[in-house]
Amino acid sequence: ATAATIVSGAVAERVKLMPFMIFSIIFVGVVYPIIGSWQWGGGFLSAAGFYDFAGSTLVHSVGGWGALAGALVLGPRIGKYVDGKINPIPGHNMTLGVIGVFLLWLGWFGFNGGSVLSSEPNATSFTLVTTCLAAAAGAIAGPFTMFFITKKFDLTMALNGILAGLVGITAGADSISPTGSIIVGLVAGALCVFSVIFFDKVKIDDPVGAISVHLVCGIWGTLAVAIFSDAAPIGAQFLGVISAAALAFPAALAIFYALKFTTGIRVSKEEEINGLDAEEHGEAAYRI
Repeated sequence: ATAATIVSGAVAERVKLMPFMIFSIIFVGVVYPIIGSWQWGGGFLSAAGFYDFAGSTLVHSVGGWGALAGALVLGPRIGKYVDGKINPIPGHNMTLGVIGVFLLWLGWFGFNGGSVLSSEPNATSFTLVTTCLAAAAGAIAGPFTMFFITKKFDLTMALNGILAGLVGITAGADSISPTGSIIVGLVAGALCVFSVIFFDKVKIDDPVGAISVHLVCGIWGTLAVAIFSDAAPIGAQFLGVISAAALAFPAALAIFYALKFTTGIRVSKEEEINGLDAEEHGEAAYRI
């Protein structure tokens, strides 16, 4: 489910609902299990020494590659890039955004802590501590990095910094030390900011920064396992990153293009301007 929801963020505000549901069924029902089985099913990545505790690559990067494919096939939202300028399209409610990220932070204790797959207290508590420290470090790194660039403490970068730290620690939450997890979170939070700026410059429209948070920081977190722990060699981690990319990205592109030339995947200009709440669901998200 996470792999699919990652994609939804990158295609938000202009994708047709039904084709996206079809994409999700195929991507999550076929592509994700194959890649997951390479490690968690005792496949060739497991045999090669690759390590991904809770899915920085197997969940987040897989979803991130799907998000990148979707954003490329769909194209940017109307008005996002005009006359060589980048026009920000801010979220409608920052308070709800903060609440949503805090819910994710809390939920990640289940995501990573549950991946211990036992109630053994030492292993579980260690995982919860590293997860929380990485998120907190990302929360600091995101807005401070943005401050050095724009002289403003951007709240959205604080929120994405939290998620970046969480994604980054997911691969090694059980093996990277608390100090190492702070470094992982700091790097992930800063990396996310530069990644968001990069994708805007190359005109890849990602409304929520899903590609930066889940793909870029998922790759970082996977490599960080080899840097900050002895759970896996760096070569095996690179192999895992490349292998996931080699299947997830082409497969997502193929699914999106197949849908584009059959059902169509993008709403009309009028529907996009009116809003998908009214056009796709037949009701307004807000009663005015």
